[in-house]
Amino acid sequence: MQIFPCPFCGDRNETEFHFAGELGNVRPDTTGDISAAEWSTYLFTQRNEKGAVHEVWMHTPCAELFVLERDSVSMEVTGSRALRETAK
Repeated sequence: MQIFPCPFCGDRNETEFHFAGELGNVRPDTTGDISAAEWSTYLFTQRNEKGAVHEVWMHTPCAELFVLERDSVSMEVTGSRALRETAK
């Protein structure tokens, strides 16, 4: 079991969280035409970096999205912040 820090509710069991994707993987604008290659890149291409990563997670009980900073090798969580703070 791992404990994740929700910036809204505090430390919680990892089973309360849902992975939402890599920070910075922006969904293509689908209001117009989008190629199969662009859509495929968005869906299936991940950086899969070794070391420090920034990911978007949702804490399901409070339904808030936030950025989780962790080491992808050791799984050590180094911080979390509200997603809306990242947009500033």
